[in-house]
Amino acid sequence: MARSRLAVGGTLVLDSEGLATLAAGDPRARAYLEVARKRRARVVVSAITLTEVLRGGRRDARVHQVLSRVVTIPVTPELARRAGELLGATGLTGHRHAIDAVVAATALEMARPVVLLTSDPDDLGRLVEEPGRPKDQRVVVVHV
Repeated sequence: MARSRLAVGGTLVLDSEGLATLAAGDPRARAYLEVARKRRARVVVSAITLTEVLRGGRRDARVHQVLSRVVTIPVTPELARRAGELLGATGLTGHRHAIDAVVAATALEMARPVVLLTSDPDDLGRLVEEPGRPKDQRVVVVHV
């Protein structure tokens, strides 16, 4: 169930599984979206996530429906650098982690509070870790 502690504003970030799960109509993912909408939170997806989800076929229709209602954040050189720094800080490597790092860097740049819907809470949790930030202001990683 969606956490009630989400303050007014903030951001809901969808990784590839968050986007795909929402497009499939998953009730739990939809509950998070509904809370975000009620709180007037921004709902975003990284442009790199489109690479993971879209395949150019009919199955993309539902994803495109979701994308029409969210903001796609471009991968800028600054964001890519930040993602590389996150990989260096965590010791994670490989293309899968590189994509996760871009999503994490995107989440870290968004207005707080931030909720990140993912199927990979362990790696993304490491990538968005901010021990110096008060706990109630950190990115909340939610498994969907």
